Order: sequence, then structure tokens, then C-alpha cells
Amino acid sequence: MSQDRGREIVIVMMSALGDAVHVLPVVSALKRNDPACRITWILQPGPASLMRGHPSVDEIIVFQKSRGWRALLDLREAMHARRFDLALVLQVYFKASLVTSTLHARVKLGFDRARARDLNWLFTSERIPPHAPQHVQDQYLEFLAHLRVPADPITWDLGPWPAERTRQRELVAPFERPVAQLVIGASHPQKEWLPERWAELAAALDRDFGLEPVLAGGRSARELETERAIAQRLGRAPRSTLGVPLRDLVAYLDGSALVVSLDTGPLHMAVALDRPVIALMGYNNPKRVGPYRKFHDLMVDAYGDPGEDYPVSIAHRLDRMPRITVRDVLERVERWRARYRSVGFPSAAPPDR
Repeated sequence: MSQDRGREIVIVMMSALGDAVHVLPVVSALKRNDPACRITWILQPGPASLMRGHPSVDEIIVFQKSRGWRALLDLREAMHARRFDLALVLQVYFKASLVTSTLHARVKLGFDRARARDLNWLFTSERIPPHAPQHVQDQYLEFLAHLRVPADPITWDLGPWPAERTRQRELVAPFERPVAQLVIGASHPQKEWLPERWAELAAALDRDFGLEPVLAGGRSARELETERAIAQRLGRAPRSTLGVPLRDLVAYLDGSALVVSLDTGPLHMAVALDRPVIALMGYNNPKRVGPYRKFHDLMVDAYGDPGEDYPVSIAHRLDRMPRITVRDVLERVERWRARYRSVGFPSAAPPDR
């Protein structure tokens, strides 16, 4: 790969916002190694809205999953005349296998047979070597090693990009205090935290730390329930960015002093933006999907038992999130204040008044 220039590359990673963020260091390294290469990325609408405009992505093809089988037929028609030198099959579920089958690529590079679920390995022509379990980000970087493309420096380039800075200043201008962005919703109920604990946390951040708690996420019934609980505890409606477009969420996260997040996509967006984040982990293994190489001192790990040195694995653990107390999180906020508070805000963020 490093000796051939100007290749046509297509990325198969369509869904899961956090996984899409983990693909960015691969995309950035490919473009850095060969600026003449052309990178096409197949994405579902949500992640596509986050990645559109990325400096290393030349084209995004939107896979409309909501159209069912018609989505696959649409993609097959769109790809009929397209030819790629390399397809990177980073997603291993059956849906990704069907998408891979529509592609005409000289090499379709995927995971080794042990890690390629749903017979995904049958749809690739070349596979990376087997490897012991490790963080998802490092798994994706294995593709670069196989292609002999340098991974370092690991960069996400998530933004805000220069053209977005004016918009960011407009979004964060109303905040008079440093912002603590609270990512209160997740796609799986086993990842969620109790609304009354979010409310107690928000009140403490507001009262004891001089932070403006701002809600982030979607507008699910659970998130709206949490918003109501916080409003009742604060005695006023909390600032909210629930449901904003993902590019605006980048601006809000980048302009925050602190992020407190469930195990969900914005957690990895915060890491990519180098914003201090307190990760609340219980359902998924933090060694596999926790904050990548940063802010482990701020993480609340309810996945493991006290003193447990658990291995990296895909195994889930049920009913762990209620183990996380408000005191646990506030101890990490104290740690943030001691270790990270002195780190300056991004240029677009409001000053500490």
C-alpha cells in the first residue's frame, strides 16, 4: 500500500457512532501516507452526518438501512460501475457482508476468521493476522500494520473544522460558566444510569463546582425522563443540546470543560476532541471500548469487581450501572478539578467567569 499511490479505497463501516469515530485514525493515516488516494466511506445516515466534510474523506455513500432490502439493491446499483483497489471491511456483521458483496475491489481486506462474525470472512479476499483481544481502536489499527502504513501520529481530525468555528462561537456564546456536558442516553438500557442520580450530579456540578450542566444525547423517552428529573432537582430547566445535529454536538463537546458520558458514541467523540471525560462503564468491557489511551484516571469502572484484573473480551455484564454512585462520579470531578481544570478551554469556548 505504501508503495502504490493514488489508490481508490472504500471503507465498510456503516453504523455505530463510536466505531465510526474509531475508524478515523485509519482514514487519516491512509490519506497522510498517500494524499493522492481517494477514500470512499459507506455509512448509515447518522454517522454520515458526523463524517461529512472530514478532510480525509473524499466521498460518503449513504446506506439507507430503513429501506430494508431495497437499500442493498440501491447500493448494488450505485456500485455496479465502480472499481476499487482496496476495500477495508472493518464491520463484521452479516449486513456488512452483504454490503461487501456489492463491491468490486481488487482486494477486500477483513478480519481473520476467528474475529469475522456471521461468516464475514467468506466475503473478503485477504485477512489480517489473528491477534489477541485488544481495544477496538487498536483492532482497526491492525489494518494499517497489515498494509505497512504508519499509524502514528494517531489523529481523528474530528473538528471543529475551520469553516465551523464561527458556528461554534455562536453555539457556546450563551454559556456564562464552564460547561459540563452530560451525555445521559445510550442505545442499550444496560448502559444507562438512574435519572435521579443524574439529577443529583447535575445539582452538585452547578452548586459545588461552578459548572453549567448541559444535557447531550438524543430525545428518547428515557432521556426526556432524565431531563425532567434534573429540572425538578435544579428548580429550573437545564441547558440542553438533546437532539442537535452531530456536527453541532462536536462544537458543544469541544467547547466543554468536562464531559460525563455513558458508554456511547459521544464518549469517543470527547476523547477524539481531547476533552476530559468521565466515562461511566458497566455493561461493556472498558479495556475493549473505554476511553482510548486517555482519561482512565477519570473513568468509573463498574464492569469489574474491586481489584479484579479482568481480561479484554466482548463479554457483557448485566445490572452493573446501578453500582455507580453519585459520590463515585463526584470523586472523579474532584480529580478533574485537580488535574485537568488548569487546561485551557478551546478558543471558541467561553472563559471561566
